[in-house]
Amino acid sequence: MTQARAFQLLLVAVVLFGGVWPITKHALSDSTPLWFGFWRAALAAVATAAVMAALGRLRLPARRDWPAVLALGSLQIGAFFAFTHVAVGMIPSGRTAILSNVTIFWLVPLSVWLLGERVSPMRWVAAGVGLLGVAVMMGPWALDWSAPGVLAGHLWLLCASLAWSVTIIILRRRPPSVPLIELLPIAFLIGAAIVSAVAWVLEPRGGVGASSWWVVFLIGAVAAPIGTWAVSESTRHLNAVVSSLGLLLAPVVGVALATIWLHEPLGWDLLLGGGLVVVSVILATRR
Repeated sequence: MTQARAFQLLLVAVVLFGGVWPITKHALSDSTPLWFGFWRAALAAVATAAVMAALGRLRLPARRDWPAVLALGSLQIGAFFAFTHVAVGMIPSGRTAILSNVTIFWLVPLSVWLLGERVSPMRWVAAGVGLLGVAVMMGPWALDWSAPGVLAGHLWLLCASLAWSVTIIILRRRPPSVPLIELLPIAFLIGAAIVSAVAWVLEPRGGVGASSWWVVFLIGAVAAPIGTWAVSESTRHLNAVVSSLGLLLAPVVGVALATIWLHEPLGWDLLLGGGLVVVSVILATRR
C-alpha cells in the first residue's frame, strides 16, 4: 500500500471516529454506556460477517493470523470500547474524542523501543506541537478535578489509547496473511463478548432505549466496521508519528460536531488546540 493511499484511509477513519462521540453522547440520554458499546460491537460483527459471506470470504482465521485477531478483538475493540464507553458517561464527548485518540502518548515511544523505528527531528517537533495542541484542547486548568468521575474518566481514556497503540504495534510486528477486513467478524465478536462481560458486572440493569437504536445501527453497521478497517490498515503502513498525529484530527472533528450537535462550548482553547494539531500533521507529513 502506498503512503498516499494509507493516509487517505486514515482520513476516512478520522471522519468516522470523530463523528462517533457526539452522537454517542446524544444516544446515552436513553441508553447506558456499556450496553450501547456492546450492541455497537455486536452489530458490527453481524454486518462484517454478512459482507464477507456475500463475497464468499467468510472463514475462520488461519493460525498465524490469530495474534492479529486477538489484538483487534481484545484490545482495539473490547478494551477500547469498554474504557471509552465508561468514560463518555463521566466527561464531555469532546474530551472523550480527544483523549481516546491520543495514541501519540504511547505509539511513538513503543515504536522506537519495540520496532526500532527512527523518528526524524522534524517529526519529533511535530509530535511536540501535537501534544501541545492536545494539552490546550483539554484545558486541564478549567476542570474541577475533585468532581466525581472526572479523574477516573480521563484515566480510562488514557488506558483506551494505550490499548489501541498496543494493537497497532502487534499488527505491525505480526501482519496478517489475509486482508484485514476478513478478520473483522471474529474480532468484533471477541470485542462484543468482552464488553458484554463488563456490562453485566457494571450495568446489570442497563440497556439501549428505543430512541437510541438508530445510533447503534449507524455506528455498528457503518462507522465501526469501516473505521476500524481503515485505521488498522493505514496505521500498519504509516510512520508512528504520522499515524498518531493523523488520529489527532479525529478529536478536532469530534469537538466541531459536539459544538454543533450538542451545543458544547467552543472556546479559544479548542480553537487554538485544534489549530496546533492541524499544524503538527502538516509538519509530520512533509517530506
